[in-house]
Amino acid sequence: MTPAWYVTFESRPRSLRERRRSPRETRTFATEDEAKVFASSKLDEGLIVFAGTINPHLPRRHIPSNQVHQWLSEGQEDAAEASPLPDNE
Repeated sequence: MTPAWYVTFESRPRSLRERRRSPRETRTFATEDEAKVFASSKLDEGLIVFAGTINPHLPRRHIPSNQVHQWLSEGQEDAAEASPLPDNE
């Protein structure tokens, strides 16, 4: 399957004296769910993460680092509504 999503992550500079730009690495994924799992793992490591779709995939999306948490929670609300909590009788 052709990759449709990318996740790019960059580590924080090791010190304030470090002048060079932070290194970045990008991984590609066939599905949004795969991209979300990977992005979540990188966030758990404390890395700066952003993601999006790869052209020509439509609709085009770019998720900046300040919106990644919101993107990761998309769909979780729908899943919670679809499976109601069991009744305590």
